Amino acid sequence: MGTVKKRVAILGSTGSIGTKSLEVIENNREMFEVEVLTANDNAELLIQQAVRYLPNAVVIANESRYKAVADALAKYPVKVFAGRDAISQVVQMDSIDMVLTAMVGYSGLIPTYNAVKSGKNIALANKETLVVAGEIITHTARVNNVVIIPVDSEHSAIFQCLVGEFENPVEKIILTCSGGPFRGKTTAELENVTVDMALDHPNWDMGAKITIDSATLINKGFEVIEAHWLFGLPSGKIDVIVHPQSIIHSLVEFEDGSVKAQLGLPDMRLPIQYALTFPRRIKNDFPKFSFLNYPNLTFEQPDTIKFRNLALAYEALDEGGNFPCILNAANEVVVKAFLDGKAGFAAMSGIIESAMQKVDFIKNPDIEDLINTDVETRRVTELLIQKSKK
Repeated sequence: MGTVKKRVAILGSTGSIGTKSLEVIENNREMFEVEVLTANDNAELLIQQAVRYLPNAVVIANESRYKAVADALAKYPVKVFAGRDAISQVVQMDSIDMVLTAMVGYSGLIPTYNAVKSGKNIALANKETLVVAGEIITHTARVNNVVIIPVDSEHSAIFQCLVGEFENPVEKIILTCSGGPFRGKTTAELENVTVDMALDHPNWDMGAKITIDSATLINKGFEVIEAHWLFGLPSGKIDVIVHPQSIIHSLVEFEDGSVKAQLGLPDMRLPIQYALTFPRRIKNDFPKFSFLNYPNLTFEQPDTIKFRNLALAYEALDEGGNFPCILNAANEVVVKAFLDGKAGFAAMSGIIESAMQKVDFIKNPDIEDLINTDVETRRVTELLIQKSKK
């Protein structure tokens, strides 16, 4: 009798994580069935993926692209839906075993929330879900016996270090950070950063949004908040250290002083594969790490004065309530403004901080409060950007 295949829904299948996830599945077709694929706007690639993997259903969020996708797939046994609400609905299908959430930013929150409510195990690459609604998501996961396995390389590393150690008290976890393309730059140099410079990450191949987030270090701040919810540790037990080589993906220090680390080349396919196959490890043909190729691994403190966003994330975590939601929404708006040439690189953290001061604080928000906070924060941040240009 053959092995029962795990049926996977990939939310954001045309993005960086989504395409790498399909590469992992392609190499292990005997283990996985692609059940659902979703994309925001990239109809062409979604069609190619659907023809190759013949999922039960695909969803294109941009409704204006529905006809193109439906016409192209008319002769295939693939259901085609459109709109953001359809993504939130399709994740509840009984035929799905695991949902890999690789949508960018806040857009992944409601689909992930609905998947958790429906009892689907989650491979989480959308950190903003836990940044915005960590308490709600983790509580809902506990109630529905849902396992959330992190796909971010840092959180995957911590998860791997904790396997077999769950009864042992953790002293702290240490998230590593490449430092991005502007590590060591002066304040004056940061004033003149261009979009092309910010998109040139030294170690990782990622989409534009997360690459800019890495350059400002807010991505690491989001990972601190995500780690809090995934591993149940206060901010004082979550450290960040700059490790330019990106070989040690993160570390766990235990009560006895022992430190465990997970190492490997910077390749997102490895944490994706681990999340999809957990608790098993399976062979692959990915390039392997050798210490001889990296004789010097270095570490330094992050500069939270020049890179204020990391400090803002710790503040948002400590304040709690809807503060992390405000942080995320303001960041999404200013990153788009920077990419569109409407805001300077060095100005982004000041705009985010102003938004955090102007939007009303809610101590115990429900999901509707968070949706409203997101809308209001985006409105406030747009106004702040307009004022900053005058």
